[in-house]
Amino acid sequence: MNSQTTAQNLRDQLIGNHRIPSEVLEWISKENLWNIWVPQTYGGLEKSLTEGLRKLKSLAKIDGSLGWTVTQCSGANYFVGNFKEAVAREIFTGPHAPVLGGSGGAFGTATKQGDQYTISGKWRYATGAPYLSHVTFNANIMAHGEEVKNRDGTPQVRSFVVPKEKVTIIEDWNAMGMAATATHSFTIEELPVHRKYRFWYNHSYLPGPIYKVPFSLFAYLTLWANYVGMAEHYWEESMRVLDDQQTADLKAITEESNQALFGFSAEVERLIRNESTITETYMQQVHQQAADSVRRISEAIVDIHPLLGMKASRRSHQLNQIFRDYFTATQHIIFANR
Repeated sequence: MNSQTTAQNLRDQLIGNHRIPSEVLEWISKENLWNIWVPQTYGGLEKSLTEGLRKLKSLAKIDGSLGWTVTQCSGANYFVGNFKEAVAREIFTGPHAPVLGGSGGAFGTATKQGDQYTISGKWRYATGAPYLSHVTFNANIMAHGEEVKNRDGTPQVRSFVVPKEKVTIIEDWNAMGMAATATHSFTIEELPVHRKYRFWYNHSYLPGPIYKVPFSLFAYLTLWANYVGMAEHYWEESMRVLDDQQTADLKAITEESNQALFGFSAEVERLIRNESTITETYMQQVHQQAADSVRRISEAIVDIHPLLGMKASRRSHQLNQIFRDYFTATQHIIFANR
């Protein structure tokens, strides 16, 4: 089966679906896509930043929910670099590849009691919730009935990982698009968790170049790849209805975004090879260009959509699904205009 046939087969299975079908999940596992960033020593593909971004973009071009789910869950598997070795081996060595995912918000509390934390709370927007083996989340640290503060007076937040059976999934995802991501909420009630299962996003124990990328920068680039992939798919589908002139702006913006995205990824790789510091100013530059790219893509899609006729208004049509998926994805807090 060639790549074009595979892409169409995946699209046919995903369109209009509120869950990723088991056949597609099996394909993801067979291709080892949950482990794009995981070292080969832990059974992963150990892709470089640029290689991984190209793969994520290609998946988002096939289907928005497919690309987004793999991006978020492989992004959580990326935390293998942040886990201490004993925990990494516990989670990543076994007959089946783990699928991590969760929430980036600090919606719950973790009360410190000796070597353990008692964790409670409700977290929203856990992409791929039904497909996970482990859940990651952030929690505000408590001790002696009070919120623990950092030296600068801000609340102390730590990240944790627990098996999915320790949480309760709340099936409340009801957005207009990205349906198959099943981005549900989850709750935890008075769960004791040993401190070895806590971690820090920007503290890595693994030496690979990918683990030297600051997590915020990693998030900007991986999400940006999804928007560009969906935009390419939308342009291709719109060309079945419109002419070159009507779609020229979207084509040009998408090509510019591609160049910018992979220009930055190549530059980040060079900085890491040269052991140069990746500054906060540089990361904000990347974020600003990514945000501008997403805004311009959004404007171009909005200009095209009214020209597509009733077929693009049918929920069963690819153009309609891409439109809904793309604009649901743009509401992610990293890129949403508030």
